[in-house]
Amino acid sequence: MIIESGHFVLILSLLMAFLQSTVPMIGVHLRNNQLMAIAAPAAIIQFVLILGSFLALTYAYVVSDFSVINVTSNSHTAKPLLYKVSGVWGNHEGSMLLWALILSGYGAAIALFGGNLTPTLKVRVLGVQAMLGVGILAFILFTSNPFLRVFPAPENGSGLNPLLQDPGLAFHPPLLYLGYVGLSLTFSFAVAALIEGRVDAAWARWVRPWTLAAWGFLTGGIVLGSWWAYYELGWGGWWFWDPVENASFMPWLAATALLHSSIVSEKRDSLKSWTIFLAIVAFGLSLLGTFLVRSGVITSVHAFASDPTRGVFILLLLVVTIGGAFLLFAWRGPSLKTDGIFHPVSREGGLILNNFILTIAAASILLGTLYPLFVDVLELGKVSVGAPYFESVFVPMMIPMIVVMGIAPFLRWKRGDFNKTTNKLKVVGVISLIGGCFVWLIVDRSSALSSLGIALSIWLFSATFVELTSRIKLFQVPLKDSMRSIIRQPRASWGMTFAHMGLAIAVAGITASSTWKVESIQVMKFGDQVKVAGYTYTLKEVRKVQGPNYIATRGIFSVKKGDNFNVTLKPEKREYQTRTMVTTEAAIYSTFFGDLYAVVGDRDENSGGYITRIYFNPLVPWMWAGAILMVLGAAISLTDRRHRVGAPARNANIGTSQVIVK
Repeated sequence: MIIESGHFVLILSLLMAFLQSTVPMIGVHLRNNQLMAIAAPAAIIQFVLILGSFLALTYAYVVSDFSVINVTSNSHTAKPLLYKVSGVWGNHEGSMLLWALILSGYGAAIALFGGNLTPTLKVRVLGVQAMLGVGILAFILFTSNPFLRVFPAPENGSGLNPLLQDPGLAFHPPLLYLGYVGLSLTFSFAVAALIEGRVDAAWARWVRPWTLAAWGFLTGGIVLGSWWAYYELGWGGWWFWDPVENASFMPWLAATALLHSSIVSEKRDSLKSWTIFLAIVAFGLSLLGTFLVRSGVITSVHAFASDPTRGVFILLLLVVTIGGAFLLFAWRGPSLKTDGIFHPVSREGGLILNNFILTIAAASILLGTLYPLFVDVLELGKVSVGAPYFESVFVPMMIPMIVVMGIAPFLRWKRGDFNKTTNKLKVVGVISLIGGCFVWLIVDRSSALSSLGIALSIWLFSATFVELTSRIKLFQVPLKDSMRSIIRQPRASWGMTFAHMGLAIAVAGITASSTWKVESIQVMKFGDQVKVAGYTYTLKEVRKVQGPNYIATRGIFSVKKGDNFNVTLKPEKREYQTRTMVTTEAAIYSTFFGDLYAVVGDRDENSGGYITRIYFNPLVPWMWAGAILMVLGAAISLTDRRHRVGAPARNANIGTSQVIVK
């Protein structure tokens, strides 16, 4: 009965989404406040209904109700409870239900916390959000129903894909979807503004925190997925430019550009059309990622579905949604006048340059991802676009972007003084140059890229630190005054500082792990030793271990360096019983300077030993730490009081903005 109830309330939610997307919008057109008032309650009710449906499916997984096809295909009684719950979204149907839940959740958030919005804009935002909900809910009910029954019910299920039975993958999809789907709200704001024909500083202030939230979640989701690939797949890497990895990275780049352009729109009343354009593109790339994962056009460990019907439905939804938005943009965009005028050498100019670089980077990744598909569709043969293309195109574009990131915060709005700014950054430039030369002369003369990467990391970190000290006037005023200034700094400014410093630290980790990784593959018998990056690995033993729903071959490595360093690593090769599939569990020990990384493989019948892979991955912990700092920066920025109570209010008479503090 609970399963039928979940299906029923999902149907009701589709009807509620249709009501929310039509009646209040008609009310805006007719200026009927009673019809407009339906929007907010409808959004909340829609969220509650979908939440009930999602909980019903979760219940079926927890109690192992194998009369539900979705549970039979993706669960098993022997699975730990965590993976029973994560199995809800570890498949196509359940993940789309999570998609719909988060979509409606953002709509409910606007309904509950959008008190600063003008009534007409709020109704239109909720209306557009509901239109997206109609499309997604119709897709679920007509092509991907998670509540279909099977009779007679089997005694047990097939089990979840073993690769997904991992804590990292349990939380990766929800975080990623909170980012993906969060961009739907910026899309709804953009379309609503185009319908109203008005984009101003107030609109930009309202859009900014939602963009920031989506960006933060998307950053966390991408990093968590990368971390999972790093230790679960056993190849010692953390990014492979897989099409589905690209499908999440492209919206992140667009969202980063959108976040910065919205700042210009808010502060300087500029880049209105560009900000609207980026909001449409960012969500369009999210929908494209959904299409790539679920259409079957690509093969990936991340891909869920291979049903052409589903792919056609999502493609149609993508064309209608984004195509319609661009048609509206072409019609109303030219009327969005910009009042802010600025000099190319200004903070606006720096933000625009970085926007341009981020957009071109996203376009280049899009081209490399889709090109093989186009070639295949046109029957021109099979081509593969891999890491060499993406790295040769993407990495050079990041160099000027990081340079500008260090300079732009020092420039004034409207017109900056380039000479004065460069004088402030002379010491930073010298320190960066020394750091790069040190890497070249002492660490690695074989790769100029490594020296450049470390120099850029030092540049961005140092420039961000100097910008912070200039804001608090460190060494310019008494120390106690600087300490007071630290406390008084807006949280959004702290968020920028943490995010930029986090990126600098991550760049150092990315550079070092990409260019200085040490790898050793060999057959080892008990007692054999291998020396990697100054560490001595000794294979002590290999034993069989029984897990909750798998049997593991566990290797025991003793790792020593000198007299004071001695750790034990226990990598595993797991064979799952419900799905005859083998997975690799790397053993990792993190130090300040890098990761000791060990993998145990198959037994070599000729020698009686085991194939082992041992890596030293330098500065990888820096990469994770930098990413965490970036997410922390987003979270701190979201707590800025101005996002809650300082949104500019529209002046209907003169078209300017004033700040309301409630």
